[in-house]
Amino acid sequence: MQKSNDIEKNKMRLKIIFILVLLSIIVGVSAGGYIALSKGVPSVDEIKQYKPVTSTKIYADDDVLIGELKSEKGIFVPIHKIPDHMINAVIAVEDSRFWRHKGIDYIAIVRALIKDILHAGLKEGGSTITQQLAKVVFLTPEKTLKRKLREAALAIKIEKNLGKKDILELYLNKVYFGHGAYGVEMASRIYFGKSVRDLTLSEAALIAGLIKAPTLYSPYNDLIKARERQMIVLSRMEDEEYIKRSEKENALKQPLLLSSTRKGIEANNYFIEYLRRELEAKYGEETVYKKGLMVYTTLDRNAQLSAARALQQGLRELDKRRGWRGTQEHKKDVDIEKEMKSKELLATTIPNTGDISSGLVLKVSEREAIIKTRGIIGKLLIEDARWASNLIDSKKGTRKGLKDFKLTKILNPGDIVKVSIKRMYRNDVRLSLEQEPEVEGAVVAIEPHTGYIRTLIGGYDFVRSEFNRAIYAKRQPGSAFKPIIYAAAMDHGFTPASIVVDEPVTYYGGPKGEWSPENYDHKFYGQTRLREALTYSRNVVTVKLVEAVGIDNVIDFARNLGIQGDIPRDLTVALGSLSISPLELALCYNVFLDNGMRVKPIAIKYVTDSKGRVLESNEPEAQQVISPETAFLVTSMMEDVVRYGTGWRAKALGRPVAGKTGTTNEYRDAWFVGYTPDLLAAVWVGFDDMRPLGPQETGARAASPIWVSFMKNVKSGESQNFPVPEGIVSYPIDPATGLLAKDEAAAIREFFKEGTEPKQFAPSTTKWKVREDQLNLNFD
Repeated sequence: MQKSNDIEKNKMRLKIIFILVLLSIIVGVSAGGYIALSKGVPSVDEIKQYKPVTSTKIYADDDVLIGELKSEKGIFVPIHKIPDHMINAVIAVEDSRFWRHKGIDYIAIVRALIKDILHAGLKEGGSTITQQLAKVVFLTPEKTLKRKLREAALAIKIEKNLGKKDILELYLNKVYFGHGAYGVEMASRIYFGKSVRDLTLSEAALIAGLIKAPTLYSPYNDLIKARERQMIVLSRMEDEEYIKRSEKENALKQPLLLSSTRKGIEANNYFIEYLRRELEAKYGEETVYKKGLMVYTTLDRNAQLSAARALQQGLRELDKRRGWRGTQEHKKDVDIEKEMKSKELLATTIPNTGDISSGLVLKVSEREAIIKTRGIIGKLLIEDARWASNLIDSKKGTRKGLKDFKLTKILNPGDIVKVSIKRMYRNDVRLSLEQEPEVEGAVVAIEPHTGYIRTLIGGYDFVRSEFNRAIYAKRQPGSAFKPIIYAAAMDHGFTPASIVVDEPVTYYGGPKGEWSPENYDHKFYGQTRLREALTYSRNVVTVKLVEAVGIDNVIDFARNLGIQGDIPRDLTVALGSLSISPLELALCYNVFLDNGMRVKPIAIKYVTDSKGRVLESNEPEAQQVISPETAFLVTSMMEDVVRYGTGWRAKALGRPVAGKTGTTNEYRDAWFVGYTPDLLAAVWVGFDDMRPLGPQETGARAASPIWVSFMKNVKSGESQNFPVPEGIVSYPIDPATGLLAKDEAAAIREFFKEGTEPKQFAPSTTKWKVREDQLNLNFD
């Protein structure tokens, strides 16, 4: 026993000697080391003259700032606009002696060293705010002794040449708070959806606590750890007499109303990246990143966020229909009891329902599982995971259904899975099983008459993939191209009442010998009016219509609408065998909505320099490319697509809608392009690698629900019908023949261009032949 005590005493003496030696080193570094190392740090003038780089600011249509383009990150805010409790929270937890030291806090260093040595580790930090600023602004992040010494030397130099408030201002605008937030202003917007000047004491304390370890203490990652860290900050503020005990206790009782603004900011990224490319090409990088341009755009913030949410939700639902891909990973040796001890803070924590996050499976039975996500313990019931009864191997593309589905067949304690909070009431938290979809999509919305781009979403998640599919993805539109063909027919003597016989037909030639187009349901319907053919997306009728109008006429008509890419010069164009971007197809449909006018797409209304001088102004430009009558007839036919055909889901909008679905071979692409009198939107869904979406994943099933969800949440004017131009008349026709009706009691009304009469188109009863170079036999 005595021997053991002697050993402990000797260890303590060695530690004390080591501490004294380190103190000597510190003094040495402070003297000679400072002189040697200060030669390698930025000059005093560089420090004094440091100014935030002037950025290009980007504003939405309502003049709200939505982003900045600059070489430095963050949103600069002067120190006098940062509330005292935000400043005091940071000082209390990061550098309590900030106002008293000269760049290096020797007392803090000694205290940290003693704690580290006595506890046999190197865990305590002694860096002051000034040292952290030196590292963030002027030095590389490498972890070497030389860099640490240079940091100390630069901190002393900064303190000699800048005032304390100047140092704080730089620091609070540069330090990283997680989730892409640099500086207190951006952190305030990301976490609470407000400016830093509006933060409460409770919110400021949480943000200040993030500096030490942004990922670990993020409330989006772990609410409990975030709350615990917030408590430490408030306690430090009380210790330093910045707040009273009653203020601390009141702040701890305040609920954390985490903002969904983070999603709004992320939703704008595809649009901002599109602008960045345009601005760099026109003004050059030097001007864009350093000259303080002000860019006023056409973006509707609410519509953009609605589109992002609708797309993500639609892709998740599609992904669930495909099947369960399995857990993310498995964590061994989980301490269940320890993980379960995290319910005491739920009453003061309010996360957003629907947000997806990773969760740790703690317990599993056949019908329910206990899962911890973001620090919260929740319950997953079997009905909220039943979609996972279908298993899919993404690499092989194989599927397998589980009979007698139980949660124990797909989950085990220690599994890491994706979940969302379905419902939360006090300590009762209900979860839904989720998985991040592999499938991608795009949404673009255009305002008619002006061509303003109101929404531009280029993918499921900008962080996952910056590729803007709304602009740059060239995909086959399938049947979404058919309205263009029917519009061309309206310009070449056909009417919505014209008859084409839907019957088997074969085209000879090509490497496969022959091609016999079929309808989606493999049936034929005989005499068919063009209105019916478009409503029910009849392939055979459309192929015959292209033959009758002429392929060259169809191509010329498509060019006139604005299509610039390659268009196959064969009959497969009837089934949408060309490649086109969502924006390009949306602009074609806008011609029908805008009375035959082709508009120039506008994303930027005007640009000013830093002094307010206008450098660029974009006014709406439109050109009449087809007649208002043709545009109206196609719109009218597409209204029936929604009323009776494949676009039926859009009826849920409750106001006049015209639109068309599109599906390509093997369900590789799904489209819905539709419009109301005041807004047009196009939705595309597909895999980047051209994989099939899955059985029956048509445009009606995969794309149109996204369109409906988006349009339901977009503010619109009063419900109104599509205007009828003066050159349109209507006649009663016989629905079976398309001819003028003798008996009006059995007739239906049909629209025609003024001066035309109902006609019947009688195709040849023989099988048609085409040259080999006319036909792309690879398209089914």
